[in-house]
Amino acid sequence: PDRLEDARRYPLCVDALHPEEARAIVDEYLNLLRRDGPSAARICDKMPLNFQHLGLIGVLFPRARIIHCRRNPLDVCISIFAQHFARDLPFAYDLKEIAGYYLEYERLMRHWRQVLPGRLFEVEYENIVAETDTVSRDLVAHCGLDWDERCLRFYETQRNVGTASHWQVRQPVYRDSLSRWKRYESHLEGLIDALGPAIAERS
Repeated sequence: PDRLEDARRYPLCVDALHPEEARAIVDEYLNLLRRDGPSAARICDKMPLNFQHLGLIGVLFPRARIIHCRRNPLDVCISIFAQHFARDLPFAYDLKEIAGYYLEYERLMRHWRQVLPGRLFEVEYENIVAETDTVSRDLVAHCGLDWDERCLRFYETQRNVGTASHWQVRQPVYRDSLSRWKRYESHLEGLIDALGPAIAERS
């Protein structure tokens, strides 16, 4: 809102975004990305809350490939609860709040599917684990890139990893996190009840 000189809060202020300002925002963002990958054909921005901004992303970056990875709702919520995030994710420390947030995420994604038809490449986490080669090839093709066998050996990378998944990317795809929630099932009655609609949808 400050940048647009509009009193309305985001996202209501987006309709005040003029083409010149949109171009400036895009250039600024791309310049930041090029600092980390000056020769990269594609750069992946995997910030957890990107799903909230897919409308704006769709407008500013009409050629962006949007990848949506879905997973068992209970596994998602347990994973969030077990991870120590920064303070800007206050919902992440209470299972009831996580469940509410997850249901709103699902609701918003249903909206994006309607208003961004054909823009989302959706993949199931469980399929990635079960059919790593096939799903990886489909994903790389979706990104408009040629296949490289090193994609299956991502864990050999020597680059710095500064995200919460820094440990996972150092090892091959593993099955240990499938149905992880079952290890804690006796403590999850409230979470299971709260996620009822989302669990039923995937059954």
